[in-house]
Amino acid sequence: MRHVQVLGFDCAACRKTHARIAEVAAALGLQIRLQKVGDPRLLAEHRVLVPPGVVVDGRLVHSGGVPERRLIEAWLA
Repeated sequence: MRHVQVLGFDCAACRKTHARIAEVAAALGLQIRLQKVGDPRLLAEHRVLVPPGVVVDGRLVHSGGVPERRLIEAWLA
């Protein structure tokens, strides 16, 4: 099971990113552990300058803006 974290401070892009990841996982029939995280230390640790950041299994895969569906599918594959 993949552990996916959306790093950011409850902005519209952060909420949309979280929802899109949940939608893609459901559409693919995958179970993931999905969290929204607003801890500034985690953002700094992963060097996220522009939220949202997306961390999959401890590795930053995206930062800034809402990711496209095809990118999310690749992360979860």
